[in-house]
Amino acid sequence: VWKVTRDWADKDAKAGMAWGENSGLSWDQKYEAWVESMEKIDGVSYGETFQMTTPYGKSLPAPAIECAETALFLRATFASWYNLPFYVTASGSEGRIYLGHFGFRHADGSRYRNTPNFKSSYKDFTDRADSWQSDGWPQDSKLRGRKLGGSQDDFQPFLGDNARAGTYFDELYLNKRTGYFMVFLLSYFGSVNLASPANLYNLKPEAVRAGDVLVKRYQRTGIGHVYVVKHTERLEDSLEAELVSGSMPRRQPKWDSAGASKDALTGQEGGGAEENYDGDAYAKFGGGIKRWRTPVKSGSHWINIVPAADAATFVDASDLTAIGARPARFEAILGQVEPSVKREILLQQINDAREHLRRYPASCSARTRREDAFSKLYDLEDEHFSTRRATVDSQHRLLEDYALPELVYQESKTCCWNSSNADMFEIIMLKAQNDIQGHSNEECVMPAPFMNIDGGYDVFKTFADSIGRGDQWRGWTEDETCPQRDVVSDTQESHDWTPWCDVTLGAEAPAPMGGDSFEPNDDRANAALVELGEHDAQLCGNDPADWFAVEVDSSGVLKIEVIFTHSEGDIDIALYNDSGEKLSSSAGTDNTELAASDVTAGTYYLEVFQYGSGNSCQDYTVQMSL
Repeated sequence: VWKVTRDWADKDAKAGMAWGENSGLSWDQKYEAWVESMEKIDGVSYGETFQMTTPYGKSLPAPAIECAETALFLRATFASWYNLPFYVTASGSEGRIYLGHFGFRHADGSRYRNTPNFKSSYKDFTDRADSWQSDGWPQDSKLRGRKLGGSQDDFQPFLGDNARAGTYFDELYLNKRTGYFMVFLLSYFGSVNLASPANLYNLKPEAVRAGDVLVKRYQRTGIGHVYVVKHTERLEDSLEAELVSGSMPRRQPKWDSAGASKDALTGQEGGGAEENYDGDAYAKFGGGIKRWRTPVKSGSHWINIVPAADAATFVDASDLTAIGARPARFEAILGQVEPSVKREILLQQINDAREHLRRYPASCSARTRREDAFSKLYDLEDEHFSTRRATVDSQHRLLEDYALPELVYQESKTCCWNSSNADMFEIIMLKAQNDIQGHSNEECVMPAPFMNIDGGYDVFKTFADSIGRGDQWRGWTEDETCPQRDVVSDTQESHDWTPWCDVTLGAEAPAPMGGDSFEPNDDRANAALVELGEHDAQLCGNDPADWFAVEVDSSGVLKIEVIFTHSEGDIDIALYNDSGEKLSSSAGTDNTELAASDVTAGTYYLEVFQYGSGNSCQDYTVQMSL
């Protein structure tokens, strides 16, 4: 595919895309510098991505590709431009297979099946590196028509209508062989190959740098996610990292903030010591932070090694204790995130997953990402803001979460369907709205979950036909290998959420015994503005909480006392500042709760809530003084 003239350990004196002359950097370090150097730009669909830079003075927005494809694409692209060795290996039905600069091969060197001889089949125009700007960029019409395997959607909208991945590769590579090679690489190899220690090695957290790869795996097979480290910064006593990731179905890699990236690096799915729902430790699945092995010649063969320069950063794949300890180590060395900022990060992750589902409603990985973020939000709200799960759901759950529930990957054929689309999402949500039309204060109807039920999706197709949109409903297709294709009905994951009917009735039904004049003040956004002094109020079982805002115009100690009859229900309180930071709380077992904090001029918020739940209402009195 391309001729190898350098080793990754070599140090070349010439200046390059992201390094100066006589930099003293190895090619591994130059790869890091290149990944680090690519600038942040707005993505086509949503979020921010990066601008691809080339050695030829040409730039393109990052391509729309899957998560594992992002890591493979970046590493192989750099290797091809600078004539460095690259290959990945996998176990196939005919034994080990190898795809790299030498083509697609069996272990004995013979070509894999009927794959092409790249050198004789395709053109290399790298001799035009210095002249293309005056003579024009050479194009390969056949390459421009190529698309990636798996999902039907590999469109590159920023390159024109119906532009596929082949068009992107034709615009990126002067060596067209690399473009054809990339179609094979991204179609045949994925996250399971990045999890393999034959291709990447496990890395100590302290050594992480741009270009490294974070693999998240939820079980031995099925849903996973892959990130590429885009930026790192060593601070005085901590480390900061930012990650990018594509997704399935394909999108431009999304550039996450340091806070969101910390959440990814510290998650147990990244090879942690905790167990998944099957009772297996995540550390067994090959996940976690990794770095590329580098190929070296051994006789007539290539072998992938851990570079000698990185020996001290290596973690053996068999050392499950060291593997499992890495998420906790990242928790210790990455910068701390304030609870209010962490909440915004989790809400953004939830919305990102929803945005993906609005375009690809069958996506099981997006459903899982949404629920993972909700689980973390529940813990955060409980620990730092004394907010119960039911309150979180009443504030943040949407109907679409219930219409697109999380599914068990291995037991759900929906998870293999990557070609669902935005029109289908609209139909699903119109049906969900139709399903709940019977809702009243006395009755609640759950929306039908979008999943395979009794052998298919007939209820949704029938509904689409009934509203004149039957031509927009696509039938199920096996867009990726699907061992569960024959399941009669998909299986939902066990849910931590508050049921839809409870959320709806809790938000819409009147207080069973009247409530008070401060309603609706069930969340901070709707807090009742009161003055210092005494206020009588009432808290009901289906009322998640009462919130009050009080403005003070000077410094002092703000004292809160809530008086009630404990035998009628246990009331607790919490006091927050305007940034959402909890200043004081009280969760006693008698008839009074007391909270106090030093304050300056500003607005402060009091949350009053029942510990546990009930259907009755209880009166209480709030006394505020400064």
